[in-house]
Amino acid sequence: MNNEERIKQAVDNFMSGFNCSQSVVSAFADEYGFTREQALRMAASFGAGIGRMRLTCGAVCGMLMLAGLEHCALEGSDRKSKSENYALVRRLAAEFQRRNGSITCRELLGLRKAERSAEASERTPEYYATRPCARMIESAARIWVDYKEGRLPPEEDSTMA
Repeated sequence: MNNEERIKQAVDNFMSGFNCSQSVVSAFADEYGFTREQALRMAASFGAGIGRMRLTCGAVCGMLMLAGLEHCALEGSDRKSKSENYALVRRLAAEFQRRNGSITCRELLGLRKAERSAEASERTPEYYATRPCARMIESAARIWVDYKEGRLPPEEDSTMA
């Protein structure tokens, strides 16, 4: 599967009922030795802004999980690898914010207050028509592909505005 097909797969995953994080991670899981089921399980808790709390966007969480699979410390004392991972996370998050205005689910959805219910929304045509989530998933997957293909612009500052 090429990268454009992976981006499309991420969106299709969401449109078939998976959460934002699952949609992104499962589209790339095989590249890191994970099965689709393993990816769906590992990303399950991060949808709807982490457990429907409307915090960090699930698509962003999925993209950042991929960053951990790509670059991470495998020894607790490996500060260099930890720092490289954190720098990548900040770069990816900053790019998502630059392209979409926020990395926060609540802000991306235009909500004023936190979600009080853990009840997953029913997936209906109205649900899909009123949510920007498919665009956010496409954006996160595209940023990941841009990074992998060396097209992600360098981050000028490691802090987000």
